[in-house]
Order: sequence, then structure tokens, then C-alpha cells
Amino acid sequence: MKALFVVVVLLLVGIAGLGFYRGWFQLSMDNTNHKSNTTITVDKDKLREDEQKGKEKVQGFGQESKEKIGEWAGKAKEQPSHP
Repeated sequence: MKALFVVVVLLLVGIAGLGFYRGWFQLSMDNTNHKSNTTITVDKDKLREDEQKGKEKVQGFGQESKEKIGEWAGKAKEQPSHP
């Protein structure tokens, strides 16, 4: 159970790090009148844009894989079998 917890925490930290790197999240701090305010902003448009790009890449990779498998299958059919 402890290992599962560690994996979940590491996964969340990784997603947060990627989000800050890609610009999905922004952190701002303000110190006024001895009060500290911290704000996390989520850029939903950037997040959706990157999600769409990711989907397109995965679909392109899938199509590319199908084409290669088709080529291999065609080559296998063309080669005569040796007894």
C-alpha cells in the first residue's frame, strides 16, 4: 500500500512539473500588509491545445504503424515459400 501511495505522489508531482513547464499552470505570490497570498492559475486553453496536439500525434503514430504493418504483410505475401 505504501508503494502505491509513493507511485501516486510521484505521478502527481510529475504532472504538476510538466504542467508548469508547458505553461498550463502559473504560480503568483503577493505579500501586502503582512499577509501572504498565493494564486495558482490554470490556462485551460493551453491545456486543451496541448491535449489536441497529443491526440493528433498519437493518431498519426497509429496510422504510420498501420501503414508499416501493411507493407510488411505485402512483402511477406510476395516472397515465395521455400519447401
